[in-house]
Amino acid sequence: MLELRKMNFEDVIEQWNYVTALPADENGLTNPYEGVSFKEYRDSVLPELMMHENPINMPDWFVPETFYYLWDDGVLIGEYRIRHYLTEALKVGAGHIGYSIKKEFRGKGYGTRGLALALDLAREIVPEEEIYLRVLKSNTPSFKAIRNNGAYIADENETHYLMRVKK
Repeated sequence: MLELRKMNFEDVIEQWNYVTALPADENGLTNPYEGVSFKEYRDSVLPELMMHENPINMPDWFVPETFYYLWDDGVLIGEYRIRHYLTEALKVGAGHIGYSIKKEFRGKGYGTRGLALALDLAREIVPEEEIYLRVLKSNTPSFKAIRNNGAYIADENETHYLMRVKK
């Protein structure tokens, strides 16, 4: 069964395996935790990322963000990050949702189906009238996943499409 689970301590090993294997920057999704040790992930990274949902003592520019993992029958497939609201920079930048799918599961519809689940969650969290997403023009699979979820192109620049999904 396909499901999104919030980042948690119970799935720490699978999450660590996923996060530390992600490149530092792939298709615009940044990951400063590539290659960190299990101890560092468990003791420092995971608590910090979980705190992003309800931040305390963060800079004014910081936007609350919740991390979810896509699971299918007990196998971790991908990661979805939902930003609770947007700054002006995020409206033309990363948007509300960023995600990645493990390479071995790409091209199997997980991006589209996982994004549908993430959009359902975002509709409950996001105060804006539309959910903002940004995708590299060169990332055709993600573009298709976003379009398959009802998004339209609101704007574009040299490298990205700025897409919107109605709530």
